[in-house]
Amino acid sequence: MARRITIYEYPKCSTCKAAVKSLKAKGNEVTPIHIVEQTPSAETLKSLLQRGNLDIKKLFNTSGEVYRELGLKDKLASMTEAEKLELLSAHGMLIKRPIATDGENVTVGYKEEQYEQVWGGDR
Repeated sequence: MARRITIYEYPKCSTCKAAVKSLKAKGNEVTPIHIVEQTPSAETLKSLLQRGNLDIKKLFNTSGEVYRELGLKDKLASMTEAEKLELLSAHGMLIKRPIATDGENVTVGYKEEQYEQVWGGDR
């Protein structure tokens, strides 16, 4: 049975393209959301974290330009979760991508093994 999966992605990102291709190959219906043009709100990000049982650190694109420009390596430790969520929701390129969710499951980033485990096969 095909699942409907929403994927927050940056269309020019090769990793995001590979993730979408993988999801579709597994028979899923994919709804892409441009992570910069429609950056998820702090509330949406918090909900994704809770559903995925994830640490907020997983949401930061630590290899990105915005992360370096804002000097977050040294600042994150002293920030509250609310401050981190507001920062992420204000800068789409600061968010690690892609984020895929079907409303229950959540994955951040793209690893084929993880996609096979979470999104692959019949459920």
